[in-house]
Amino acid sequence: MSLNAYFLYFCLNFIEKIMKKVLAIAFIGGLLVVNCSKKSDHTLQDSNTMLPEPDAPAVVDSTAKITDPNAATTAPATKATEAAKTDSTAAKK
Repeated sequence: MSLNAYFLYFCLNFIEKIMKKVLAIAFIGGLLVVNCSKKSDHTLQDSNTMLPEPDAPAVVDSTAKITDPNAATTAPATKATEAAKTDSTAAKK
């Protein structure tokens, strides 16, 4: 082979190696540019502020029939006195 053939082989091999590196750097650079140029949309991001608690409707038992409004408040007191009568460890008044 002549000197011209060796020189041509060396140049093509060198250019091929350089081009692979250039293409790899261009690809990585392109990925970085695309990633950094995206506008971040923060509208759906969770905020760190507390929201007010929603008003829960009061649940009322519609089947309950209370004739005397004071009867509901006195009923637990009678249960407590009945429990004190049957409980031997309860303090006597």
